Amino acid sequence: MADDLTTTADTLLRRAVDGGPRIPGVVAIATDRHGAIFQGAAGVRALGQDAAMTVDTVLAMFSTTKAVAATAVLQLVEDGRLDLDAPAKRYAPAIGAAQVLDGFDAAGQPLLRAPRRDITTRMLLLHTAGFAYDSFNADYARLVREHGQVPTGTGRRVSLDVPLLFDPGERWEYGCSIDWAGQVVEAITGRRLGEVMQTRIFDPLGMTSTAFALNEAMRARLARVHQRRADGSLTPLLSFELPPDPEVHMGGHGLYSTAEDYCRFIRMWLNDGMGPGGPVLTPETVRAAEKNGLGALKIRGLPAVAPARTNDAEFFPGMAKSWAMSFMVNDADAPTGRPAGSLAWAGLANLYYWIDRRNGVGGFWAAQVFPFADAACMAAYLDFETAVYDSRGRSAAA
Repeated sequence: MADDLTTTADTLLRRAVDGGPRIPGVVAIATDRHGAIFQGAAGVRALGQDAAMTVDTVLAMFSTTKAVAATAVLQLVEDGRLDLDAPAKRYAPAIGAAQVLDGFDAAGQPLLRAPRRDITTRMLLLHTAGFAYDSFNADYARLVREHGQVPTGTGRRVSLDVPLLFDPGERWEYGCSIDWAGQVVEAITGRRLGEVMQTRIFDPLGMTSTAFALNEAMRARLARVHQRRADGSLTPLLSFELPPDPEVHMGGHGLYSTAEDYCRFIRMWLNDGMGPGGPVLTPETVRAAEKNGLGALKIRGLPAVAPARTNDAEFFPGMAKSWAMSFMVNDADAPTGRPAGSLAWAGLANLYYWIDRRNGVGGFWAAQVFPFADAACMAAYLDFETAVYDSRGRSAAA
């Protein structure tokens, strides 16, 4: 079974970097509860350069950061220091200033009003607080374009001072909620989010190449983000990096890491919160966090408001999907073989992962390509996930 998966997955990776439209470099790891059952890479870290993509290549992780930040939040709940259902302004007072955007007046000025209820940290983890992203929401894009709103990608504290799109708790909207959750962690602990993650997550899991800032050893293994053009060609963005010394450690998108490190994090979730250095979360917390937290609400596809950064994006169109803390949950068995109730999400530069706790298997597939939901990248990722389940006789979906 392992030999079959290795042969198939290696072929898929080579096809991804040699085909058309090609992907510059890709890394993929599948893991069970004990360790990697496949790991491989193909292509290069940057077009025009010789350095090969490898399983220890350092990547800008974008929104795959979110689950790590949520883990730090859940640890504080376990400690008795955070009540998920208390107003988040109890811990991070600045969030209490957020108002609801009720459109724009005839002169193009934002119409704002007070929210009908307080934002809670649970809402932040579930993306029901009312925050959005300018890449996926036209009103937020208008605030950036016409009113000087600072985008969250800058790493500046002022970028979090954005209005809500609706009253907290009323619907699901993907946005900067986990950045605010990181602010809750910092307020409670009195430490920067990266420091909390280092001592409570990275060290116990042996994640030695994960941080909000690149050190020398990480920079030497860094892959570069590429821009896909309309004709399918790729341009390496050699000067693009996440802010090197961000004012705010953005829990929603700011980490650098490797496929190897991220699969250590995935294994912790597969193993009921246990890592090689001891427990990171309790089994009770993991079981609570993996459940759909939206009730009857469902998540929706993400529209391409900023075409240079994202295409229209949706996993398994037509399938109902929910949200846990902080993962997408597929409500039915997926065509790849992933069973209902599994956890997953992605990062803006076409990074994807899944966590199937029922069967004890998960995986991470990553490129460094804009825009998000690149057709070649997403197809290659889904082919890889399918190959993992096919190698198991699709018993996982039975």
